[in-house]
Amino acid sequence: METLALILAGGRGTRLDLLTEYRAKPSVPFAGKLRLIDFALSNCVNSGIYNVGVLTQYLPMSLHDHIGIGKPWDLDRKIGGVNLLQPYTGRDKKYGWYQGTAHAVCQNINYIKKNNPKYVLILSGDHVYKMDYSQMIDHHRQKGAELTIAAQRVPWEEASRFGILETDDNLEILDFKEKPEEPLNNLASMGIYVFNADLLIDMLEEYCNQENSDFGHHIIPPIIERSKTFSYEFEGYWRDVGTIQSFWETNLSLAAAVPELNLYDDNWKIHTRSTEQPPAKFGAKGSAKQSLISSGSIINGIVENSIISPGAYIEEGAVVRDSIIFNNTRIKADSIVFSSVIDKGVVVGEKSNIGFGNDLTANVDKPNLYKTGLTVIGKGAVIPNKIKIGRNCRVLPYIEEKDFGDKKEIASGTTVKPVMDKELSLVETG
Repeated sequence: METLALILAGGRGTRLDLLTEYRAKPSVPFAGKLRLIDFALSNCVNSGIYNVGVLTQYLPMSLHDHIGIGKPWDLDRKIGGVNLLQPYTGRDKKYGWYQGTAHAVCQNINYIKKNNPKYVLILSGDHVYKMDYSQMIDHHRQKGAELTIAAQRVPWEEASRFGILETDDNLEILDFKEKPEEPLNNLASMGIYVFNADLLIDMLEEYCNQENSDFGHHIIPPIIERSKTFSYEFEGYWRDVGTIQSFWETNLSLAAAVPELNLYDDNWKIHTRSTEQPPAKFGAKGSAKQSLISSGSIINGIVENSIISPGAYIEEGAVVRDSIIFNNTRIKADSIVFSSVIDKGVVVGEKSNIGFGNDLTANVDKPNLYKTGLTVIGKGAVIPNKIKIGRNCRVLPYIEEKDFGDKKEIASGTTVKPVMDKELSLVETG
């Protein structure tokens, strides 16, 4: 096959905080029934690319279970298909745990050689977008490029978060700066690259090791100096949900009357692995407005501007507003959930109030991540009846009722930890 796609899916995504405590970032649920990696996988098959390697590392089990042999994406093929690629050790010191994006690809250089593609498409497994990669590859071919970098204009205030490109009128890249403190323009790399395979192999063998491990810092700059490198400006919808705030905003934007990202386009479906669930059910007093309600959920309360995942149960009298509720979570009777993200398998007790008040004190442990009022409850936590939890709070995974003691109110900016801060074993779940 002419093109081999490699999806980088080994990152933890520390800025998603509690949501990646027990899963890799590309495995984080999204839009009720999807996972983040579904976008890259679906874009590949919708673009006619059926030879895909997924590079995993951090807590890969749920990701492996989700992808399996690739059947939901039509990637269960004898020729091509999907391969899950893990780090490994060897006598060569360049091997071992992936140290960066380029190092991850470098470790799989023999896999690239074995497939013998003409082009290698490098993708991130945790971005939300729909893109026809075949158009980018055509652009790469027409320009006579050896490397093409997909790019998009971003708000100036966010430009320092990205690699920034400087191009001429012909879109040839003149300079590249990885996350500059004072960017000179706002044309940002999307982390999507088309390489001529021979150039990629040569550059990785020459430059890449555990110390020089990143495409943006160590591989792309020398390529720009010596090879034909072009940008491909993408004007469609694209979001890097790298923080808990952007994750929440991007999810809720899908509930808008006319969202920017259309998940209902039959011509560009986002495929996923789904478990069999009965239809969503609404009780006599259940209602939902401007929300995504997934199969298997039961709504006996009120849901507004929220994302409800499969198997969630909103009991009578409960109100969920501006929130994301993950799979199999139960919001008990007469509780209120506002501006929150609640992970899988959580139980919120009766007459509790999550995300209450107007005190926006930043979180004491993660002030840079929690300062806009968003509260997050980790996987498997049990919240007592009649308790109030304020804004910018973190409730760690698998917290039990006894960990709250006799408290009836948790102040804004608090992190709720286990009694005696006992260690929780890192057992991976989806």
